[in-house]
Amino acid sequence: MRKFYIITNAVKDENLMLTKKICDYIQLKGGNCSYQVSVDPEFGKRTLSLEQIPEGTECIFVIGGDGTLIRAARDTVRLKIPLIGVNHGNLGYLCELEEDTVCAAIDRMFSDDYVLEHRMMLSGYVVKDGTEFGEVNALNDIVIHRSGALQIVNLVVYVNGEYLSDFMADGIIVATATGSTAYNMSAGGPIVDPQANLILITPINSHTLNSKSIVLSAEDEIVIEVGQRRSEKDEKVEVSFDGDNAVHLEVGDRIVVHKAKTCTQILKLSKISFLEILRKKMHTYA
Repeated sequence: MRKFYIITNAVKDENLMLTKKICDYIQLKGGNCSYQVSVDPEFGKRTLSLEQIPEGTECIFVIGGDGTLIRAARDTVRLKIPLIGVNHGNLGYLCELEEDTVCAAIDRMFSDDYVLEHRMMLSGYVVKDGTEFGEVNALNDIVIHRSGALQIVNLVVYVNGEYLSDFMADGIIVATATGSTAYNMSAGGPIVDPQANLILITPINSHTLNSKSIVLSAEDEIVIEVGQRRSEKDEKVEVSFDGDNAVHLEVGDRIVVHKAKTCTQILKLSKISFLEILRKKMHTYA
């Protein structure tokens, strides 16, 4: 492995000091490396351009935090280039490297001493008045949550065309195994090994007794419809994909979620198991 690229969150990597350090080290070893800033440090606006990523790139370093890596995974997935995260944010589950370990990691990558993990992604599209809108991918989760007035919403869930249940709640999280340690965990959902292929449905602040998460096959298709709860039919919800690309829904609108056709490739160097990582995180936040 000799051809690298860097996507960096300049809000986290001030003055691009770490970005330039990595580029210089790779070039010193005889490799190729260039970079672009994915978040404008002045306005916080995302500016990622896939056209700038050179053809033949073998690995992309993502500098920032788990959020930066998740967005990069979604934005670059069609390029099928492995990603590795360099943590420059808060403690997370996805970014394997730190500033003091990145050079040693590059040495191993030059020797092709690594493994690739394939992480399942979700894909979802909205149906409004019978019209389907373009699909959007998500590595962590697709979240349907209330918007506007502080009131619960009625979300009607179907699996493979079969009615499952009405959820009176603040919303519903549809998550991958990778996303199990994100919003799903905060809402009381189960923690799952990130390499598992499955889909989690977790209600957010359920106002009924069916408040438990449901674990489904990766091959299942989930439809969530905004149901009527009041005679005015004025309930409104918002759908977000990994926290971005918000779409507004009204009563009768639907979101269809299923396993994406492609997956994210995460380059791994550490032999530390997911259980060990989980144990350390649990002790950190105990």
